[in-house]
Amino acid sequence: MIQIKNLTIIHKRDLRTMIEGFSFALRPGDKAAIIGEEGNGKSTLLKLMVDENLVEDYVSWEGEIIRGNAHIGYLAQELPEKDHELSVYAFCSVFPGFFDRNPRELAQIAVSVGLCVEIFYSEQLMGTLSGGEKVKLQLARLMMGQPDVLLLDEPSNDLDVETISWLENYINELKLPVLYISHDEEFLRRTANRIIHLEQVRRKTVSRYTVAGVGYDEYAKNRLLQLEHQGQVARSERRDYEKQQERFRRIAQKVEHQQNAISRQDPHGGKMLKKKMHAVKSLERRFEKEFVDMTEVPDTEDAVFIKFGEQAYLPPGKKVLELELPELWAGSGDRDSVPETSSKEFISGKLLAKDILLRITGPEHVGIIGANGVGKTTLLRKIADQLLTRTDIKAAYMPQNYEELLEQEKTPVEFLAVTGNQEEAVRISNYLGSMKYTREEMFHPVSDLSGGQKAKLLMLKMSMAGCNVLILDEPTRNFSPLSGPVIRQMLAGFSGAIISVSHDRTYLREVCDKIYRLEPDGLKVVESI
Repeated sequence: MIQIKNLTIIHKRDLRTMIEGFSFALRPGDKAAIIGEEGNGKSTLLKLMVDENLVEDYVSWEGEIIRGNAHIGYLAQELPEKDHELSVYAFCSVFPGFFDRNPRELAQIAVSVGLCVEIFYSEQLMGTLSGGEKVKLQLARLMMGQPDVLLLDEPSNDLDVETISWLENYINELKLPVLYISHDEEFLRRTANRIIHLEQVRRKTVSRYTVAGVGYDEYAKNRLLQLEHQGQVARSERRDYEKQQERFRRIAQKVEHQQNAISRQDPHGGKMLKKKMHAVKSLERRFEKEFVDMTEVPDTEDAVFIKFGEQAYLPPGKKVLELELPELWAGSGDRDSVPETSSKEFISGKLLAKDILLRITGPEHVGIIGANGVGKTTLLRKIADQLLTRTDIKAAYMPQNYEELLEQEKTPVEFLAVTGNQEEAVRISNYLGSMKYTREEMFHPVSDLSGGQKAKLLMLKMSMAGCNVLILDEPTRNFSPLSGPVIRQMLAGFSGAIISVSHDRTYLREVCDKIYRLEPDGLKVVESI
């Protein structure tokens, strides 16, 4: 259907090779997932497959992309800003396929994506729709064009748990081949039958890729076994090498000592020692060649080293939060803060929920789920407003939109600095290095970083500040599925309190002690996820 041959993509700004020698064919029946750390070229690859004009400003490329006559349906990672101001009807009607479909066909498309056909004619602005509604409408518009293949860039981002389950079924039931990017392990586990793993190793100086015709669980298991075997072989070879080196050093020292001690009256002996030294040098060159040819110690991207110290500890009886909220309104204000002459629409919203009660004591790890648009982020911001001013705890807030906290013009080192002295800068650089930042990335503006790198930066900031209460909005959304387990293990072992909003089912199961669903009539305990 679509074939790629020997594709190499180079970033124009720093001349970094993002993808090298990549070959792949998307076949009928494929549900192929692209995984890897942020900034490794996943979205760029997808855009290039659609239209090279989408990436020509920032990358150069060579190789061959064979599309044939395939009609590609492409879902971008974010709805373009200009489309937020369009009505739903305008959004659909500007797409040529909308008027080519008769009412029956439009109804079938609406049903297939879980919408009513009337929504296509709605005057509601696209920017006011929930994340799930936006994804469904974009998929519906793509299906109006009768594509032969779908390319989806993180389609499950910002979707609630129920809508993610719907999307899983939708992809599995599609007859079209699908190539998509995802960070959601559960989503990958339930949909992918092929895995494409893009990596940047050796401090992002070497790009490599793996194409595996298996599901995600099998790929992850095989990869772990391969890395363990490679590590064992590499360590064994290095032990043998060190033993050889020790023997070589003893021989070389002995010959050198004999050369220094031999009498000039024994030219024959001196000649023999020169031959022996020549043999020693030859042996040294052979050892050097063997070292170069040795099995490499596994170098992977998924190692993320962040630790919270003892200061994160909260005693079991410590009252962290006692929130009683009669009403939760959309927008920045509460109903009580709006002038009497104002309507609900004045505060750009509606009554989202009422009778909210949330008590957290000690080192509880709480997860909040709920439908898109129900007010989870609004609620979390109110909790943050209350806790960040407290002096008896040290709270930190990680918003869904990192730009709320990150100063874009600063470098990562500057953002993390408190005193600004040299010793602190060295320590920060070491921390960032342990999290796979290159030297260049440490001193580039934060605005140049990928979503995953920004998430790591905020996590490190909280760790260095000694926080004992973490308020996290979708904390795992930008971590690759292979980094995710490390992040979850770190948060599960956090000895303070965590209050989080998440749609990541694996995170909710492994990190959270209690899960609540936000509904219009308050928070409800969820027994299982």
